[in-house]
Amino acid sequence: MPNENRKRGKKHKKTQEHNQPSRDTDEAPQNAEHHNRPSWIVPAQELEEPHPEAPFGYVDPDIKAYFRTVDDQIRTWQQERPYEEDQAADLDPNEAKRIFLVAALSEMSEKEKQLATDPDCSVVLERMAHSMDDFVRRVFLDSLSGSYEALIKHRFASHVCQTLFTVAADSVSRETKGIYPSIPDSKDKGELRTLTRLILDICEELAPVFTSLVMDPFASHVLRALLLLLSPASSAASHKAQSNMRSKKSSAWKARQGTMKSVFADNKSYDHIDSTRSVPNEFREAATRFVRVLKSELSDNEVRALAANKVASPLLQLILEVEADHGESSLPGSLMDHVLVGIVTLCHRKPDEQPEASDYLVTLLRDPTSSHLLETMVSRCPDPAFTILWATYFQGKLTRLATHPVANFVVAKAAERLNPTQLKGALEELEGSWNKIIGSARTGVLRATIDRACTLRAHEKDICQAVCNAFQLFQPKDRSHLVSCVLVLKPFQEYLATRLTKCSSEDTQQSSKKGNVDDSKEPKIQGALILQSLLRLNEPHCTMVTESIKSLSTEDLISLSQNPISSRVIDVLFDSETVPFKVKRALVMSLIGHYHTLVDDRIGSRVGDRCWAFADPYLREKIARSLITHEQFLAASYFGKFFARNINLYLLQRRPDEWRELQSQSKSSPGPTISPPAPSATAPMSNPDDAEVSRPSKTSKKRRGRPEDEIDAVFNTNLGAVTKRTAVSAAGSSDKLVVQKPDQGLQDVLGAIRAAPSDHGGRGKRQRKS
Repeated sequence: MPNENRKRGKKHKKTQEHNQPSRDTDEAPQNAEHHNRPSWIVPAQELEEPHPEAPFGYVDPDIKAYFRTVDDQIRTWQQERPYEEDQAADLDPNEAKRIFLVAALSEMSEKEKQLATDPDCSVVLERMAHSMDDFVRRVFLDSLSGSYEALIKHRFASHVCQTLFTVAADSVSRETKGIYPSIPDSKDKGELRTLTRLILDICEELAPVFTSLVMDPFASHVLRALLLLLSPASSAASHKAQSNMRSKKSSAWKARQGTMKSVFADNKSYDHIDSTRSVPNEFREAATRFVRVLKSELSDNEVRALAANKVASPLLQLILEVEADHGESSLPGSLMDHVLVGIVTLCHRKPDEQPEASDYLVTLLRDPTSSHLLETMVSRCPDPAFTILWATYFQGKLTRLATHPVANFVVAKAAERLNPTQLKGALEELEGSWNKIIGSARTGVLRATIDRACTLRAHEKDICQAVCNAFQLFQPKDRSHLVSCVLVLKPFQEYLATRLTKCSSEDTQQSSKKGNVDDSKEPKIQGALILQSLLRLNEPHCTMVTESIKSLSTEDLISLSQNPISSRVIDVLFDSETVPFKVKRALVMSLIGHYHTLVDDRIGSRVGDRCWAFADPYLREKIARSLITHEQFLAASYFGKFFARNINLYLLQRRPDEWRELQSQSKSSPGPTISPPAPSATAPMSNPDDAEVSRPSKTSKKRRGRPEDEIDAVFNTNLGAVTKRTAVSAAGSSDKLVVQKPDQGLQDVLGAIRAAPSDHGGRGKRQRKS
């Protein structure tokens, strides 16, 4: 063979021939076995096990790309403001959105489970759930029936189920009131269950496996949303019920997805469950059934083990609240009794016996996870059980517990249930420890005791003395510095040392530019909350704070009012019913001559509005006349111009009597102050039945400020005002446009304009010079 026809590499012909018989010999037994069977028997094909990440199959890439565009469009609609929407004349702003969602829902049909378990499409379903109507929610929940156990245990589908249970609260409330959506005609036969019936069937599906789902990291938060739907009263009793809906990691991830709300005009936010929503009685029975399942299938030690588990502890808190709402926590053998180590049973059998302290509850006091559960038990346990709990685990140990970084929150929650005798004993026990408590910045116990004394109207004098001892204000003359010391949470001597070592103004400005502002001199939220609680005490005791505010210089008072934290103290001073009227009036009068400086700030302008709302007409006139010389300053101020617009200095200078009458009317009426329009801009009132409500646009807002001329009158009369199809009459009886009859005189003017010859030849093209 010539060299040019030769190929490189080894020949494998013999090897292939050698391997071929082996394949035939392997297939021969299978074929022989198949021929020995009857012809109608076909061997079964081995089915592949579903992947745990996609138990219902994977989503087609084309469908995933389509829903990615759906997510982008819905996110754009959710983030835009009403005035940024399309202002087309004859187009309903919700019509295009409705058509778009209907198309997306049609594409989603029979693929709900696959989309819910997909990492990308599950977020789209959550976003779409807020814009679904009652009928679509029923269809979507019904399509997932029979698979909720697998869905709520899935990493991504669990969040879809949680969102569906959250937004279903409104639909269930409407069904309870007898409001059902209209069902469109469809070729599909069968009866679509109501949303109430669907939720009850889901509860029946999950009840046999409820105990195992409590410890599941993905199913736990779905069960919390379901329990809040079944028993909304528990969400009102505990603010933590909403914060425990998602973990910190999940909440941070959801925050990055943007706002999730309805894309339609009447959008609402479903982040918070409204406790006033009506639920059927069957929901109460379903929630009670979950409590009984957990109580019957778990032993005492297993229930106590849930308290230390990071996944199960938040759900156990909600279950204990549901049990307390239904009146079963006071029974022996309840879940509350299991966690309290038999204290409830002891109250029924031996109410006078004092039990020994349990190591389990002592551990709960200091554990960062289970201490939240103990807060729930302290606030919801029966009164006899709380008395034993306070005497056994808190009394005599308050000095150590109040300064503990974890246990002080439980002590503060327990202080909200103290009776006058227990409150007196707690104040005596903590008498020498208040300074140490403030030094460790554990102010929750002090604020809780002030609030409890305010509620009971007892031991208020002892509370004031405790506050003075905490901040080392032993002399009566030193109490004028109470507000300054409490705001920065420093004792009196340390506060004076801080003032003496204050940097010069130039050094402060240089340090602030570099971002090195001293935080020790800034007001603290804890200190502002203590002052707000003190202002709610009765009159002889709350004056301790008001006198300290009165002693502040004008510069310090303005600085306090312009701070976002300390300004809340001024708000409570005006809102508190126990603060004397003359004290509030004296505060408003002390700022006369300085209001232009006060309102030249984002926070200070709000405080200025509070002072203006409190003032009577005589005091308002004194404030307004003091600002006449600063009118130009207020007009140039970004925040002060709103305050100047509210007091209406122009009307005061031109027509003082009319201004006084206006202020008297605004003070007597609860509504906001509305300045009257200029006489030249007034127009005759039209028939209210012909009024139409339409969304204002940017151009109409500009035109509204100038008087209407003859050309505007011509076009408005003959062409009519441009409105949307969604405009509704004021009486709400008609959705049709109001068309006015044209005037014959104006028709003649328009005819003359049309008959005029058009002069298009006056301006021609320029010819190029040769």
